[in-house]
Amino acid sequence: MVTPEQVREYIAKGLECETLEVAGDGQHFEALIVSAAFIGKNRVQRHQAVYAALGERMREEVHALSMKTLTPEEWAAARG
Repeated sequence: MVTPEQVREYIAKGLECETLEVAGDGQHFEALIVSAAFIGKNRVQRHQAVYAALGERMREEVHALSMKTLTPEEWAAARG
């Protein structure tokens, strides 16, 4: 069974992130991903970038991933 820490490592290897938090139970995961790579991209494009970072693991190991994808500016604004 894959751990939240492993999912975090998989994403971090394929996508440069300023903030990356992953929680989950081994099959279903939630992630907060803050990356400058998301600047100028819509939500679908941002999710595609994360799926690309996960590659085959998304189909084989990670059954469900709910994610919040933000640019550094959006994250700073969200935090007040």
